[in-house]
Amino acid sequence: MSGRFVTLWSPGSRAAASAADERLLAYTVGDDRHWDSFLLPWDILGSLGHIAGLRAAKLLSAVEHRQLEKLLRQALRAAEAGELRVGLEHEDVHSAVELWLTAREPELGARLHTGRSRNDQVAVDLRLYMKQALLDVAAQGQQLAGELLRFAAHNAKVMWPGYTHQRRAMPSSLGLWATAFAEGLLDTLESLPALWRQVDRSPLGSAAGYGVPLPIEREVAAQALGFAELVHAVTTPQNGRGKLEAAVLGFCSQLGHEAGKLASDICLYSAEEFGYLVLPSEMATGSSIMPHKRNPDVFELTRARAAALDGELGMVLHLKSKLTSGYHRDAQLLKEPLMRGLGRTGELLGMMALAVPRLGIDAARCQAALAGGVLATDEVMRRVESGQPFRQAYHQVADELRQGAEPPLAPVGQLLARRRSTGSAGNLRLAPLRQRLAKTVGWTERERRRFSVAMAGLRDGSARAAGRKGRGA
Repeated sequence: MSGRFVTLWSPGSRAAASAADERLLAYTVGDDRHWDSFLLPWDILGSLGHIAGLRAAKLLSAVEHRQLEKLLRQALRAAEAGELRVGLEHEDVHSAVELWLTAREPELGARLHTGRSRNDQVAVDLRLYMKQALLDVAAQGQQLAGELLRFAAHNAKVMWPGYTHQRRAMPSSLGLWATAFAEGLLDTLESLPALWRQVDRSPLGSAAGYGVPLPIEREVAAQALGFAELVHAVTTPQNGRGKLEAAVLGFCSQLGHEAGKLASDICLYSAEEFGYLVLPSEMATGSSIMPHKRNPDVFELTRARAAALDGELGMVLHLKSKLTSGYHRDAQLLKEPLMRGLGRTGELLGMMALAVPRLGIDAARCQAALAGGVLATDEVMRRVESGQPFRQAYHQVADELRQGAEPPLAPVGQLLARRRSTGSAGNLRLAPLRQRLAKTVGWTERERRRFSVAMAGLRDGSARAAGRKGRGA
């Protein structure tokens, strides 16, 4: 027995235990420090809101509150200057900030975590991060929608075939093509206020999921941070980990759907076999071996990034599934897909907004592609208007096509004139879509102002009164 005891506590065993501890720490932390670095300013701002609640609850004296405010603002400036970072010596962003504070003011810094858990701390960090990122993503989506509407208006009379099953179907127009993508983006952008209301609730004061036995003033902290509401039940923030991230990535995925499909169309219709669109030279790449190539790399990568958004959403959905209530360490892995997805969404929307107005058009190729069967349905409807029953006219035209006859190519003006119902190629009626776009832009700008006022109030205190006034309006 004694021999075993000596072996167990030999220097070599201690070294092995130390190595095991290091491996365990590396495994549990993973690459969380990297993703936490994006939360650094939000963690400090969240702490400024938290101490406002502590002061209101008389858990900090007025002097302590002022000193902590000053220290946290110094930390924020240090973070922005790159002097305060999440390093290998830190477990996470929260320990990085607290260690920075306690190194300068040990007793004061030690008071910061009063009434708070890392669980509600990271929850508020993420909500502040998501608010800023969602506002930025929405602005990029609005810019792309605006460019598409301008492209539609400019090319309203350029006709080309519409496709079903990747086969020529009926006459369409570039204006109608662009309008559809703009409207699709607007459909998603208009869902943001409902998502925003979920994000715009403060989880502070919920701690590890069961509140704290202290007279915490949750409403004061929420107001200081510019949140419109509280997450009411203190158990909800942890039960909802992954749910909010999935909702945000679902929003991103729907925006990616439009951008990815648009990019895929551009890849196809700019190929030599079609030639309807001409890639902007600055957005086409060459080949290392084939000197004639003009590759649509920008658009292929947009399509790929849009597809990857669905992967990020899928990761979150799987991570959060089948967990019992309360906090689980699984939630640590939610940050990576969330942050990567929001970043990719902004990038791909911004790139497509840059590309759309630079697209060239070969109007002659578009017009030539309208020959033949594309006009068959027009011919059927022309006969219907002259009095023939639809089914009879349909069979007659089908028989004529089988015998090699082709409907005559009508002038573009005539084709457009036959498509006058609202939202058709000859009657795009872009004004209502422009109004919808203006409304989403107005909403985003209002929320950005409200958020900016709250953050400015935390940074320097100068906008605190304006922030309270803005929230009550």
